[in-house]
Amino acid sequence: MPNTQPTTQVSSGFEFVKALAAELSRGKINLPSFPEVAIRVGQLLNDPNAHIDQIVRAVGSDPALAARLLLVSNTASFNRSGAHISDLRTAINRIGHTMVRTASMAFAMSQLRRAAKLDTLRARLAELWQRSTEVAALSYVLAKMCSKVNPDEAMLAGMMHGIGKLYILTRAAQHPNLFTDHVTLDEILDQWHASIGRGILENWEFAESMSSAIGEQDDLGFEEDTTESTLRDIIAVAIVMASYPGDIAGLELALHGAWSATRLGLDQKRMQAVMQDCALEVAALGEALGS
Repeated sequence: MPNTQPTTQVSSGFEFVKALAAELSRGKINLPSFPEVAIRVGQLLNDPNAHIDQIVRAVGSDPALAARLLLVSNTASFNRSGAHISDLRTAINRIGHTMVRTASMAFAMSQLRRAAKLDTLRARLAELWQRSTEVAALSYVLAKMCSKVNPDEAMLAGMMHGIGKLYILTRAAQHPNLFTDHVTLDEILDQWHASIGRGILENWEFAESMSSAIGEQDDLGFEEDTTESTLRDIIAVAIVMASYPGDIAGLELALHGAWSATRLGLDQKRMQAVMQDCALEVAALGEALGS
């Protein structure tokens, strides 16, 4: 009797992707164990009419998130004066709205990867967390050294670049019998995570520049009407750089002829400088956002 399992897997995978797309089109984002407070804080920070009191109340509604932001505000990266602070309003003003949003999203991702109901995904989620931290740090350094893009915005985009994978994985965990091996799931992750990530960020009211950068993160070769580097360039290059730690020769080959790398002015010397700075930023980011 012929083995029909591969065909069944592909068919099931296609139906799974269709279901995810339908959920996104309805604006229904189902991320189990993802704290709603992080989304609420992000929406407030995106609202020009939101008052600081509303943001403080939203953050303060979750003691764990409030504690995390206070810790961030007192790390060496943000507390250059050495003056310890213990109130949320001052903490939010000290680290800035973009870092509040980054820390809130990182907190939510960290909570999710520790959820008992997702225990079967623990290794995958830990790997995704580590990669997100590396890409966030690389994005920050690339923005600071090679572009006019706001480094904090680049860090947030880097942290969120894998949100599509996070969504796919958590939804797949709800259907343990759907994928009997990892091949089909890995193919879905590779092919669909970027567009799904873009849909999530649009639903969460992130800026178009950020959702576009996430949606087109795998495209190193796109041409622009300008020679100025963009957030899309930074995210696309940071993702590649994260795959070549300490391998400048391999990185050069991977980025050879890529428009994104050209606009960022990445020659061998600059690549080495970015990699060196990134090691420090990964450590600082880990201290700020938690492991």
